[in-house]
This record gives sequence, C-alpha cells and structure tokens, in this order.
Amino acid sequence: MENNLAQIHQDGLKEIEAAENSSDIQDLAVRYLGRKGILTQFLRNISKLPADQRPAAGKQANEIKNLLDSAFKKAAEKFDSAGTVVDDRIDVSLPGRAVPAGYMHPITQVNNQMCDIFSSLGFDIAEGPEVESDYYNFEALNFPKDHPARDMQDTFFVSEDVVLRTHTSPLQIRTMEKHPPPVRIICPGKVYRCDSDLTHTPMFHQVEGLLVDENISFGDLKGVLTTFVHQMFDEQTSLRFRPSFFPFTEPSAEVDILCVICRGKGCRVCSHTGWLEILGSGMVHPALYENVGYDADRYTGFAFGMGVERIAMLKYGIDDIRKFFENDMRFLAQF
Repeated sequence: MENNLAQIHQDGLKEIEAAENSSDIQDLAVRYLGRKGILTQFLRNISKLPADQRPAAGKQANEIKNLLDSAFKKAAEKFDSAGTVVDDRIDVSLPGRAVPAGYMHPITQVNNQMCDIFSSLGFDIAEGPEVESDYYNFEALNFPKDHPARDMQDTFFVSEDVVLRTHTSPLQIRTMEKHPPPVRIICPGKVYRCDSDLTHTPMFHQVEGLLVDENISFGDLKGVLTTFVHQMFDEQTSLRFRPSFFPFTEPSAEVDILCVICRGKGCRVCSHTGWLEILGSGMVHPALYENVGYDADRYTGFAFGMGVERIAMLKYGIDDIRKFFENDMRFLAQF
C-alpha cells in the first residue's frame, strides 16, 4: 500500500515536469485527482483493506493528494494563456523602465535662484514663523497702532495681537535682537494678505534682505540690487530708483527695471512706460535700531523686499499670477 502511494506520487511529479502547456497540466490534474482519478480510486478502495491499515492508508493518501494538488497549481502558474512557459528570471540585458520624473515648481526654481545670488554676495538665509505677533509684524518695524500704513498691508488677523505675517520683515527684527552687527541676511518665505486678482494672491512668496554694519550707504544698496538684477535677468537690464515711502526705511525707494518684454520701447505689460516695478528698498530707519538695541550713531544699513511670483512673472513673461497655483501640468511642464 505504501509503495503504491509513493509510486503514484513520483509518477505524478514526473508527468508534471514533462508537461508542455497548461492543457497538459489540466489533463494530469483530472487523471490523478478527478472523480475517476488514480488517487480518488485508491481512496475508495481503502474500505477493502484490513481495519488496522485503513487509518494510515487514508492519512497518507490525503497527504499525497494535497502534495500533487499543490504541484499542479504551481505548474499551471508557469504557463500563460497562450500555453507557453512564463520565465520568471530577469533578463539583465533589457533596458530599464523609464520612471516619470517630476520637476521643481517655477516658484521654487526662481526662489532658489534668488537665494543663490544673494548667498554668493555673502548673505545668510534666515527663517521664522508665518504666524506672527502684532509687535514683530508692525510695531517693531515702526508701524504704530494708529499708523495709516497698516492699511497698506490688508492683514489676516488671527486675533487682536496675532496675524498671518504680511511680509518677512519680522525676521529682520528677530535676527537683530539675537545678533550684534554686522548682520547680512535674506528672509525668503510665504506671506499673506487679503488680496486676489491677476497680479495678487492671498498667499505669495517674498524674499527680503537686510544688511547692517558700519559705513553702509545707499550706494551699497544700489550695488547689491544692480548685481541681483543683472544675474536674475541679464546684463542689458537697466534699473532705476524712485523715491517712495516705507515706515521701516528712510530714505525709501522703489526699484524699476527696463521692461523685459519691450526693452523700454513701451508695451501693454509696462503700460507703455518702458519700466516695470519689482521691489521696494531703503536705508533702515533709526527707530528700528532703537527697538533692537543697536547704536544708530555707529551703524547704518539697508533693507529690500520683493515678491518671488512677481520676479517669476517678469522672468518668464507670465501675465496671470494664478497660473502658478492651478497645478495645470501643461503650464508647469514648460519649466
């Protein structure tokens, strides 16, 4: 009895190895395990054995049945629907499968380029909280509680004394409180204002800069910003400084560049003036030095700030800021 079962097992395995397609496997499964199969007939004849041999014979026959059933299933998996063997080995000579690669968002690219330019000029990068106290966002920057310039900011108030920062200038105060001069930093980050149209969004990105040391003049400011403009755009891009007002700088100036679209000839983008405004700047107001404990008689400095989206729009000729936030792959794939 044991010899017969072992022989059935061996014969079944040999025939599985000799099978050439999935049809052969199905036929073998029926031949061994079907209603009239070899093992099925053996199990039916167990009743003819002596009583003391029936339990062992039945147990061994079921074990062989399970082993052959598992072998048939594994063999069937090796054949595809066409009846050919599926080779699970890896062909190392095949070319690799291309993995679609993503790209950095144009805002991230421009922000990184701006940081690289100022880093090459010796500026360190400072970061800070996006939820700010009224003191750091306004008062320490020379915005008193009743100052009309607060209306320029279109602020999101979290509470009476807590706001979503309207600029990254609070980092200038935080840095000067912790570090004595000389200070040379840029402050990139997200800022928030209640504004939304073709050129404004409620959340946007800024890069602001601060340099404080002895004998710093407006000429140093012009030199740094001229270098930045030439590296961000090109050497042929001229710039001009127009008098302006900011509570935290005195004197203050807005900076225009020669229109990157018409090169100063006048077009719709520059309102036919030939110039485009890109940033605000000026010499640090002495009131800020008093707030951080600097000696205003000994130290001078300058500050500037610009929107990353604004620079990106001019650099790439984009007329609607909202395109940066719509996640349209046709637009983003260009960058």
